Amino acid sequence: MTLALTNLSAAPTDAEVDAWAAVVTAAHTADLPDVPAPTRVEIAGRLRVPPAAGRFTHWAADEGVASLLLFTDAGNAHTASLDLLNVRPDARRRGVGTALWHRVREELLARGRTSVSTMVDLGGPGQAFAESLGFENVLPLAWYVQDVQDAAAGLAGAEPELPAGYAPVCWEGLVPDAWAAAAAVAHGAMEDAPTGDMDEQPPAWTAERLHTAQRLVLDRGGRMLMAAAVTPAGEVASYTSLVLPDPAAPRALQYDTVVVPAHRGRGLGRAVKLRMLTEATARFPALREITTSVADENTPMRTVNAALGYRRERAAGIFQIKL
Repeated sequence: MTLALTNLSAAPTDAEVDAWAAVVTAAHTADLPDVPAPTRVEIAGRLRVPPAAGRFTHWAADEGVASLLLFTDAGNAHTASLDLLNVRPDARRRGVGTALWHRVREELLARGRTSVSTMVDLGGPGQAFAESLGFENVLPLAWYVQDVQDAAAGLAGAEPELPAGYAPVCWEGLVPDAWAAAAAVAHGAMEDAPTGDMDEQPPAWTAERLHTAQRLVLDRGGRMLMAAAVTPAGEVASYTSLVLPDPAAPRALQYDTVVVPAHRGRGLGRAVKLRMLTEATARFPALREITTSVADENTPMRTVNAALGYRRERAAGIFQIKL
């Protein structure tokens, strides 16, 4: 079919944001009725504030929308991420999704990209559509949810003391300059996290890159909290980070949880996540749920999360196609 597509500008108007949000909300409500939809604050932030490590292209039509993230770092100049492709429920099965995908594919080929990946919820129309195009699930994972109040009540008094030689710290917003380099080193320990057969390569993390990524959350209207275990030598041995894309919304995202290899096996991952729960309930009274995604093969993290009251919400995967 012929679709009247518009490229959104770098500064979409309120009307454009509203129209985009209407499509995203309608699609989300139809496909995931029990999962809170992204709020307008979150949607506007992603449309109006450019990413830290790439360049977005957004296409909009009355029937559907699509966002493509072209990575700009040298190690990933061959690949990209399809951030979303949503079709209004009442416009499905009319070729709208296929028309959006053809436009995305044209852009990928024009930019010399040889693959693209996207996150897909399993068992729904997204999986069927992705597989019909030739996408394959290269990293099975699942979304897990923790009820903040229930978890806090159930774990009251259970916060473990850190082993000798470690001290707890908590930072809201940007990591302080004095700790930024050490936090970036710790972030690099994520390189051994499961990535399946994804073409995307993890970047080299520096203090500047870490601050840029954190500032993006804040610039988009969100808030960010990090709980860490540090050593007298100035190391960040373990940390976990929480992001509230919309501080007024009841659900937050658990981002990275890292334990540096030399400090593993000492309960630091559980300790920093418990500290995060304590800090989050005190700082964000409107917070009701924390959600996170974990690769199926990441058994240690799934075990820690289960002990902290996380329940499996839905299965998903990183789907990828070679062009």
